[in-house]
Amino acid sequence: MSAATSTSSPSFASSFADLLAFDGAEEVWAAWREGLAPEPALTVSTWADRHRVLSSRASAEPGRYRTDRTPAMREIMDVLSPGHPAERVVLMKAAQIGATEAGNNWVGYVIDRAPGPMLAVQPTVELAKRNSRQRIDPLIAESPALRRKVRPARSRDAGNTVLTKEFPGGILVLTGANSAVGLRSIPARYLFLDEIDAYPPSADQEGDPVALAEARSLTFSHRRKVFLVSTPTLKGLSRIEQAYEASDQRHYLVPCPHCSHEQRLVFAHLRWEPGQPETAHYACECCEEHIEEHHKTEMLAKGRWQATAEPADGMTIGYHISALYSPVGWMSWERIVRTFLEAKKSPETLRTWINTVLGETWEDAAEGVDAHALMSRVEAWRETPAGVLVVTCGIDVQDDRVEVERIGWGTGEESWSLDHSIIYGDPSGPELWQDLDDYLLEPTVGHAGHELPVAAACIDVGGHHTHAVYAFVRDKARRRVHAIKGMAGVGRPIWPKRASRNNKGNVNLFLVGVDAAKDAVMARLRIAEPGRGYCHFPHDREPEWFRQLTAEKVQTRYHRGFPHRVWVKSPSTRNEALDCRVYGYAALIALNVRWGPLRANIEALARSAASDEEGAESPARTVARPGDAAPPPSPSATKSQEDVPRSPSRKRRHLIIVGRSSVVR
Repeated sequence: MSAATSTSSPSFASSFADLLAFDGAEEVWAAWREGLAPEPALTVSTWADRHRVLSSRASAEPGRYRTDRTPAMREIMDVLSPGHPAERVVLMKAAQIGATEAGNNWVGYVIDRAPGPMLAVQPTVELAKRNSRQRIDPLIAESPALRRKVRPARSRDAGNTVLTKEFPGGILVLTGANSAVGLRSIPARYLFLDEIDAYPPSADQEGDPVALAEARSLTFSHRRKVFLVSTPTLKGLSRIEQAYEASDQRHYLVPCPHCSHEQRLVFAHLRWEPGQPETAHYACECCEEHIEEHHKTEMLAKGRWQATAEPADGMTIGYHISALYSPVGWMSWERIVRTFLEAKKSPETLRTWINTVLGETWEDAAEGVDAHALMSRVEAWRETPAGVLVVTCGIDVQDDRVEVERIGWGTGEESWSLDHSIIYGDPSGPELWQDLDDYLLEPTVGHAGHELPVAAACIDVGGHHTHAVYAFVRDKARRRVHAIKGMAGVGRPIWPKRASRNNKGNVNLFLVGVDAAKDAVMARLRIAEPGRGYCHFPHDREPEWFRQLTAEKVQTRYHRGFPHRVWVKSPSTRNEALDCRVYGYAALIALNVRWGPLRANIEALARSAASDEEGAESPARTVARPGDAAPPPSPSATKSQEDVPRSPSRKRRHLIIVGRSSVVR
């Protein structure tokens, strides 16, 4: 049998040679062999340049993706490729530097070239759904290489839903950091954790969302890839800063076009003529020559990343990049200067600018505000200051009284404390609430004689008299007398999108983010020069009121090993004044004031009041139009003093003494 086999080999070789005995056989044979060869390994950036197409739905520059447009993103994408040994990649970034599209390129690469289970986490489930529709769906639809792998959602059993995308060899699951169920839904070889500084402290009370998500990738050992991306927030609390500090801390160095010195771009070297942002240029740290905006394209193309530290675990690579590296046509140096000059007017806007433009954490200059510093800048005024355009009230309920601050607000949220009143009485009885209603119905007389009604007021339902507060606000919705409940927590907005009626009073209850409100109030109290955000106080306000206004300080406390920023009251000082100011500010936010139209409207009414000495209908009754500060008050808010029902045992009196504190007993 062996002999027969050996004699057949020459025959097979002869037959194969006969098969190739035609013109072009060598080309066919070469093509066949090429087809058997494995595809060359592609990096994420190379894949993006070949296959990624940007949609007009998700990009300001639709069309073929070009890594050369954002050269600094090339290495970041490439270390996410399976062939690179790094397991964790950290990007602490500013806005408008191309990070989002770089992350989406990685998602596309995984679907097309390196399939496996992937978990993409946004701060909330709602944001995950929005990201799916606005980013992931166009990514798949506009790129033919991906369109073949992920079937359309309308096909039967497609495995393609808003939060799930199945593809051959893998699955992409999108979820929110607020969902513990979503975070533990699958074991994941790939993790894309986006905007981690906006994640809640805990996912459904089960622990840190980042830690929960990373635990899903541990079974993949060295083959896993974790991409953590975020704009930073507060120093000491920023997740992305902590992750970056545990990495090798890379910076992007670019050469000077004049002396070729490599340097990191920092805001301190941005120069401009006073009052002329259009003259913005960069001064080289070596030769000090002017580097103009148009030089950036060449500089970025020749740049390189340089590590500045040793990673704590040996597996983490970290990158930091600011908006100074934004390519030409995006965030220019001139625009950076303009936004800085505007942002520095207020600590709040400056904090946002540092986070989103420089990509750096914000560090509070002080934990609290000094009461004596505020007392030293009191002012004397005999009439309502001309800057007051709208009036709000903040109301705090105690067991034997209510305390109210009446605040006048002007352009840029500059404020004047017009009055502080303490109304004593029993909150369980009707008389105290009648006096409070009388107070809120009393208008403030403007500087030109026009009247400014209370546009909105907030009263806290916390404490021992919740049902009494519910009863008080029940018929005052049109007057914008709001029942509120203070809710602590990072990321909670000052004013919610909608009210809750899930309460025993069946009234609109607004959950106010008091941490954010206190941050805003304290930031304004630190402003030293009159203007945007500045707080004015009358000369005859009691020292105790200032001590109450500054009674709380922010501290960092640890819970389950993670830092939390909390406001803490001094044990020896009351804080009713601060609560009233916070509630009054929340009332202003609820109004969503358009300052320009409101100012024009107030000025017209003031002129009308000055020219009409016969006492025609009070202009303050129609001060605000929809979208200015508040709609006209309801009929109940415009009753004359005699028409307001009141307790016979109380004597009606004028409550508003501008700039004074008053007490009703």
